[in-house]
Amino acid sequence: MKRPLRALAAAGLLAAGTLVAVALGGTASADTQICEQYGSTVIGNRYVAQNNRWGTTAQQCINVTGTGFEITTQNGSSPTNGAPTAYPSIFVGCHYTNCSPGTNLPVQVSQISSAPGSINYRYVSGATYNASYDIWLDPSPKRDGVNQMEIMIWLNRQGPIQPIGSPVGTATVAGRTWEVWRGSNGANNVISYLAPSAIPSLSFDVLDFINDTRNRGAITNSWYLTSIQAGFEPWQGGAGLAVTSFSQSVNTGGTPPITPPPTTPPPGTGGCAVKYTPTSWNNGFTADVQITNTGSSTISGWTLAYTLPAGQQVTNSWNATVSQSGSAVTARNFAHNGTLAPGGTANFGYQATLSGAYASPTSFTLNGRACTRA
Repeated sequence: MKRPLRALAAAGLLAAGTLVAVALGGTASADTQICEQYGSTVIGNRYVAQNNRWGTTAQQCINVTGTGFEITTQNGSSPTNGAPTAYPSIFVGCHYTNCSPGTNLPVQVSQISSAPGSINYRYVSGATYNASYDIWLDPSPKRDGVNQMEIMIWLNRQGPIQPIGSPVGTATVAGRTWEVWRGSNGANNVISYLAPSAIPSLSFDVLDFINDTRNRGAITNSWYLTSIQAGFEPWQGGAGLAVTSFSQSVNTGGTPPITPPPTTPPPGTGGCAVKYTPTSWNNGFTADVQITNTGSSTISGWTLAYTLPAGQQVTNSWNATVSQSGSAVTARNFAHNGTLAPGGTANFGYQATLSGAYASPTSFTLNGRACTRA
């Protein structure tokens, strides 16, 4: 599934979003009804609630309360294999020059010590939608325009819809197991964490998801967190969906461990085995690679080398630094997975484009020593 960036579809977005915010003005103390396409208002002098009807011309309205919002009208309908109709949401930070009052965002990831958040949703039946917590990051401290990285936390999925890209495995984050999807919508990269069943409320540290995304090689600690948003993406129906409460802070002053640049590992000192698991489609594929130390000595730092068949080009990777020159591919460990005790394993993966029929690499070397296929 591909879709444009939320609110990117309208050419007049920047002006519209800013002018609506000014026209509404102040803080919503009594309920505020918003039907304006990009209308927004402030909640509690801290958060911004936005209608953000970017994917349809049909009417959508939200009722903003002192703690959240409810979708009261949603007349749009979009095919489930395409983009949703909108992203009505509440946020902290900056979204297309519309910044929440007193926000300390954008802030560099390396400066974040914690980012505690909580959300309570009210769900409805008979509609097709997701309930998503969105985290936006960029290499620069952007307050407008497209960010390069979107982290989506899908707390609920109703109907035949799916995250952008394809599944690349699972992750345990914030004490829960999530199915992880990875891809691009053409404007920005997306990593999605899909809950196996509906979660009506959650209290967690957003930094846990940022760190997992960083460990997949999608961002670095020098990137900037620009906004955190929570709401719904409706495809069909959705009246009655509500965020009943939302709380999000971003605390600074600490410095999380910075992943150092890969170092050149020593020559191989033991055996190795490689398990290569691809998932391909007509013009691309993902590969999950598992390295096992089958020798008797600990491996401290590893480089896996192999050759991709013609027509395959790596586009992004996680849990390793993967580079390609012609058909030759080199994958180097991150700081957290560079040590392999005897019998130990390390996993990494990547996404690639594909031209022609798919085929897997036939041989691998680890630190210059040939590996067996697992």
